[in-house]
Amino acid sequence: MRLFIALNFPESVRRDLWKAIAPLRDSRLPVKWVRPEGIHLTLKFLGETASETELRVRSGLSRAARGVRPLALTLEGFGAFPRISAPRVIWIGLTAEQSLERLQHQIECEIAPLGFPTEPRAFHPHVTLARAERESRAGDFAGMEAGLGRVSFSQSIVVETVDLMQSTLQRGGAVYQVRHSERLA
Repeated sequence: MRLFIALNFPESVRRDLWKAIAPLRDSRLPVKWVRPEGIHLTLKFLGETASETELRVRSGLSRAARGVRPLALTLEGFGAFPRISAPRVIWIGLTAEQSLERLQHQIECEIAPLGFPTEPRAFHPHVTLARAERESRAGDFAGMEAGLGRVSFSQSIVVETVDLMQSTLQRGGAVYQVRHSERLA
């Protein structure tokens, strides 16, 4: 099973964000857009995971979530990694209370002993909206910065669960399924 740990957003937020980025989607950039139902915040990508390891991941997730209150997040501000002129990923940023960073760190600490390497890069919370197609070139993204500047979206939410997700790769893109949820209290 291909697994990851994420924060999922209410359907209304995903739908509103999808509508807000419509002008950018219509600009025919050489990217593959994340479908609205797939919009989420990844806290830890686990990759291929043996089914017998899943129960230990669930226990680790339970320990990591213990004592973490529901998270207040604001989705706003668009950008790209590694840079706007030659993006691999187009994203919307997140502002959040420090408890989000603490939760992500606790997940790393609980999951690492199960054989999942700790992420070497600093945690920069963002929601992936699109990934560049492999054959795209920097020149294909001329005007993208201006396009991102014209897109406006800001929405605050409270997330009450952290979820263990399964990703199934299909021809039309990945399909996600919640395998386990931990309530934040």
